[in-house]
Order: sequence, then structure tokens, then C-alpha cells
Amino acid sequence: MEAGQLVLVTLQNPREKFWGLLLSLTQAGVNVRGLDLQSLDDFTQLVKTGEAATASVVFFPMHRVQRIELDVSNGDFPSLAEQFTNKTGQDVLRFFAEPLT
Repeated sequence: MEAGQLVLVTLQNPREKFWGLLLSLTQAGVNVRGLDLQSLDDFTQLVKTGEAATASVVFFPMHRVQRIELDVSNGDFPSLAEQFTNKTGQDVLRFFAEPLT
């Protein structure tokens, strides 16, 4: 896994999933810019209607990380990024890119 790839991070204690752009992966943990998978539908709706929507930057310590997988299509099942683009007509990397200062 390399910085700049879209990933899905599965966490434990509590169990949750976080989807986003991998910023860094170290022995200490993982930094990701994205959103909790449970809020994907709400985030997609905000983007679709033109509302302000921004991704969060989070750090998860390695003891919470159960697994990290690349966000890629699997057979006929599209990736989360493809689903986002299909629903909104926009590129997810635009929303997960470095914010302008």
C-alpha cells in the first residue's frame, strides 16, 4: 500500500470501517483522509445536491487496524470510488485531495 491510494480500513474496538485516501502507513498507525463508511450515503447526497462536503483527516493507531484493502472493483461489483462517481458525477479524489489553504 502506498500513499495516494484509495483504501478501506476495517477497525476494531469499536468495529467500524473508514474509506478514503491513504496519507501514510507506519508501524504506529495509518493516516487517512476520507469518511466513515456509514456516512457514505449522506456524503454522496451532499455532493450531489451541491452542499459543502469535506473529508476528515484521521489517524488510527495500529492496534485498532484489523485490515486495510485497496478500493478496487471486484468482478461486476464496482469500487466505492466508482459508486461515488456514478451517484454524483464527480471524481472522489477531488474531495479527498489536499484542502486549499
